Amino acid sequence: QVQLVESGGGLVQAGGSLRLSCAASGRTFSDYAMGWFRQAPGKERELVCAISWSGRDARYADSVKGRFTISRDNAKNTVYLQMNSLKPEDTAVYYCAAERTVVAMFGISVDSWGQGTPVTVSS
Repeated sequence: QVQLVESGGGLVQAGGSLRLSCAASGRTFSDYAMGWFRQAPGKERELVCAISWSGRDARYADSVKGRFTISRDNAKNTVYLQMNSLKPEDTAVYYCAAERTVVAMFGISVDSWGQGTPVTVSS
């Protein structure tokens, strides 16, 4: 399995931006599609976005389309989540995930999870 460590979470005002990073180690990073989930207090974990192993394909939850961008750098074994125009409803713990699958199927059987990084958006 690949080991994942997130960073970049924090407190931001509504309308602001944050960039999350997820560094991978262990297995070959480019073997995996990567994604970001989030879990808000009292809610179930939800898939925010995912990106293919090559970086050419991506998918987003409707709630973040046009505001969030996922990208990856296979040379650095890192995946990023650029979050713009943040809203209070984006407040959650964000988890990085790796899965050997196609983007359209991402999230069905995650191989590895990060420990999570909290994001708080104040109004």
